[in-house]
Amino acid sequence: MKICILSDSHDNLKLLDMAFADANSRGAEAVLHCGDLVAPSTLKVARPYGLPVHVIHGNNTGDLFSLNRMAAKSGGQVHYYGQDAGIALGGKKIFIVHYPHYAEAMATTGEWDIVCCGHDHRTRVEWIDNMRGAKTVLVNPGTVGGIGAPATYIMADLEAMTFEIIEISSEIQGYKLA
Repeated sequence: MKICILSDSHDNLKLLDMAFADANSRGAEAVLHCGDLVAPSTLKVARPYGLPVHVIHGNNTGDLFSLNRMAAKSGGQVHYYGQDAGIALGGKKIFIVHYPHYAEAMATTGEWDIVCCGHDHRTRVEWIDNMRGAKTVLVNPGTVGGIGAPATYIMADLEAMTFEIIEISSEIQGYKLA
């Protein structure tokens, strides 16, 4: 299973839509948004792609009531969890939280295969030793909104456990704002 991991869109509709379009063309079957969506209406760009979106809020929470309502009315496309989430996709246990320090702590528990975060707008894929004597991958996709850093997301292959950093640019072929 391939998934798109992104964070910190900060209401940038164009870049978020470009990420959805590109990830969809690469075979993504779901999207994880690690917080700082801000306005729930930003997720309207997801509709045409039909991909399930798993979203938490970050420190720029926006209108949480509307986000909850949007998820409830999305027909199962948008899943809003609050400040963090533990989900299973593609046979992997995934924890999603906004803050990197919280993500690092959760990765060390060994309870999760993948821990995803955002917040600092720094792209990072790191295998962390956990308390079970194995490793957990910590994934920070940076900022899909391009705030103070290049606009990026991560394309993950859960079967192969590979993680590719994708930089979004105006050169993504065939892009048209939905």
